[in-house]
Amino acid sequence: MSARAGVRRAVDWGELAPQRQRARQAAEGIYAGMHRSVLRGAGVEFGGYREYVAGDDLRWLDRRSLLRHERLIVRQFETETDRAVCLLLDASASMGFRGPRAPAAKFALAAVLAAALARVALANGDPVSLAFLAGKHRVSIGRSSGREQFERILEALESMEPSGEIGTEPAMLDHALQSLARGSRKGAIVVLFSDLLDWPARAPDRVAQLASSGRLLSVVQTLDPAEVDFPFSGTVRLRALEGNWVVETDAEATRDQYLEALAALTGQWRDAVTRRGGRFLTTTTEKAPVAVVRDIVKAIK
Repeated sequence: MSARAGVRRAVDWGELAPQRQRARQAAEGIYAGMHRSVLRGAGVEFGGYREYVAGDDLRWLDRRSLLRHERLIVRQFETETDRAVCLLLDASASMGFRGPRAPAAKFALAAVLAAALARVALANGDPVSLAFLAGKHRVSIGRSSGREQFERILEALESMEPSGEIGTEPAMLDHALQSLARGSRKGAIVVLFSDLLDWPARAPDRVAQLASSGRLLSVVQTLDPAEVDFPFSGTVRLRALEGNWVVETDAEATRDQYLEALAALTGQWRDAVTRRGGRFLTTTTEKAPVAVVRDIVKAIK
């Protein structure tokens, strides 16, 4: 099964609805009361004009431009805080892994979670953007709001195929983080979905810097159940999805060492993110998307 087909099929977890319906169900299952208005802050100031984009709120159309020049122009407003939601998904090869107990690959769960968060934010009037790290067919979706933005985000998620490596392309990671930092202001929410495996050594601190300038960073470590408890036995042959190495080892002799290394990695990320005021969560592909999205919303609320 291809990774792209896996994203679509994993959304229904075998028998459930397709991705759009699944994302809606996950979003609608989140408790009420997290509404954030489109305009907020100590004051709202006029911020200029821009061309209308399908899905923009029609309340902000400039009628004079429409009547005089037959052009659709939208008035923009600036506030002291920016409640945009910036979604960043790891689409490297390791995110395509699906163990024997998992209902879907790691990227498939991350895609559902991202889509559900986007729907929640857009329903509340908050703009959303989407970007990927690594992966084939990746298309970044610029920050926007409105109903059409949800469909654009879903299309990008569905067309993505996990591939490539983050650890061997530090320039790609730097570029993505710099773009996010430039494109998000005080009050923006940045949510990263990744297994955090095989990232560059300084990556935790680099990512944690996104929590500066008043942004709220939430890192959601997404793992396969087999990666969490290493359930193998006897002699096993392990092949890396990122990199070319293959290891043949005794599972029982390796398990404790592996689990210690995973705990150390998770702890390093957790410390780096929370030290700057960010949020850190760990989940597996066995968990129900509604419950995971609810945890994320509680963390960033």
